[in-house]
Amino acid sequence: MRGWRHLGAAAFCAGFAVTGAPLLAQMTAQDVGTVQSEILVLDPDRLFAETLVGQRLTDQYQAERDALIANNRELEAELRAEEQALTEARKTMTPQAFRAEADAFDERVRSIRAENDRRARDLERGRELAPLTLMRMAEPILVQLMRDTGGKIILDNRQVLLRADVIDITSLAVARIDAQIGDGSGVEPGAEAAPEEGAEAPEDTPDADAAPKPAE
Repeated sequence: MRGWRHLGAAAFCAGFAVTGAPLLAQMTAQDVGTVQSEILVLDPDRLFAETLVGQRLTDQYQAERDALIANNRELEAELRAEEQALTEARKTMTPQAFRAEADAFDERVRSIRAENDRRARDLERGRELAPLTLMRMAEPILVQLMRDTGGKIILDNRQVLLRADVIDITSLAVARIDAQIGDGSGVEPGAEAAPEEGAEAPEDTPDADAAPKPAE
């Protein structure tokens, strides 16, 4: 999973925290009703590796990569066969005819190579953006989790040098994301996630543009 480790922090506030207090054991957020903190930390690598969304995106990347490799091997075999056939046909062709066929073959090879390079770049681009996709899907869930834990900010745990009196919400975030959006299929990044069972719905707020009701 090393290849996924460079973009997770882009989707939420990353920080650098140094305290003068001794390094304390990391607190967990298993009971957010009891243990609360304004400073929360999250492990983006774990979040991506352990959530159903991250696992689906990883499997999707691997499947597309395998398909691209298989397609490249098929094309390579076809081009080698064509090259061999052209070499054999040269014995019965005029120099001008052979040159025309050879130029057409070279052009086809260049076109195929350019297309494969483009597909490979698109695939790697998707791999690099996958953690950001997860963070965008999970954003409403993380915001609610931050409220539940009394947090004011979520920091990337890789950017925190020392920790004291902070809550690592990674495990709780994984559980909530899996419960609310599953593997993320059909979920638009940034869309509001369905509330957990038992959660209170937000109160209706008056429409600022609505006309005032006339007095009776």
